[in-house]
Amino acid sequence: MADAVVVALYRHGITEENKRRAFLGWTDAPLSDDAIVELENRKFKAAPCQWLVSSDLQRCVQTANILFPNKEIYQIPEFREMSFGLWEGKVHDELAGNPQYEEWLESWVEMQIPGGESAQMFNARVESGWKKVNEMMVHKTIQAAAIVTHGGVIRYLLSSLANEERQFWDWKVPHGSGFELIWNDEETFRRGERCTLLREVPLTENPHG
Repeated sequence: MADAVVVALYRHGITEENKRRAFLGWTDAPLSDDAIVELENRKFKAAPCQWLVSSDLQRCVQTANILFPNKEIYQIPEFREMSFGLWEGKVHDELAGNPQYEEWLESWVEMQIPGGESAQMFNARVESGWKKVNEMMVHKTIQAAAIVTHGGVIRYLLSSLANEERQFWDWKVPHGSGFELIWNDEETFRRGERCTLLREVPLTENPHG
C-alpha cells in the first residue's frame, strides 16, 4: 500500500485529576509522575511519523514529547477535550443532585454545560480541527501523521472515521493507548471517507520480560 495514508491517534497519559475521575476538559493539568514513567517505558511500533499534531493542553504536549522526542509539535486547540465549564475539577458525587447536572446526564448530546460546551459544539470544533489536518496532509502530501489528544476527541474521530461504525461511548480509549486509521489511498482520505483499516498501535516486546 505505497499510497496508503495513516493517522495514529494517541490518548495522553493519566493525570491526578483523571485518577480522581474528575471532569477534566480545558483545565491545563500536567501528567502525573507515574504516567511520565509509564510513557517513557512504552514503545509503540507505529507507522513512521512525518507530522506530529497535539492538543495545546500540556498533558497532551507532554505525552507527545515523550512518545516522539525531538519531534516538532504542531498544536491544534480544536483538539482540546470538551469544556466542562463550571464543573471542571468536580467529581460525580459533588454534582449529584444538581438539577442541571442531572438533566445533562439524561440529555448530554443536546444540553450545553453551564460555562462550557454541548456535545454539538464539541463535535463541530473537533470536526474543524480534523479538516485542518486533512487539508494540511493533502496539501503537503503527508502520508503518516500522529495526533496526541484526549479521550473524547478520539472517540469522536473513531465514531466518524473508523471502518466499523460504533457509537461514541462504545469506543474504549485507555490513557496512553493508540489507534491507527489507515486509508488505502489519498483520494479516499481527502474525501473524508471512513478508513479502510483500524488497528490498535502495537507495542514492541519488552526484552526484559
